Amino acid sequence: MKKITYITVYINGKPFNCHLSMTIKDFLLYLNFDLDLIVIEYNYQVMDISQYDNTILKMNDSIEVITIVGGG
Repeated sequence: MKKITYITVYINGKPFNCHLSMTIKDFLLYLNFDLDLIVIEYNYQVMDISQYDNTILKMNDSIEVITIVGGG
């Protein structure tokens, strides 16, 4: 029997397959997000950046990425 090594998570509503043991930080860096310029909503809760490295993604997790844009 083949062991599953990936999970499906939803980023901004779209499914994405990622490695089974990825943290939110790993996932965001893999997708080339600048961690200083985004805010994350993880499973409908706003998440502090200090939690990114300690939170391992699980099957069907939902991540919304909000980009901070400067302007005047």
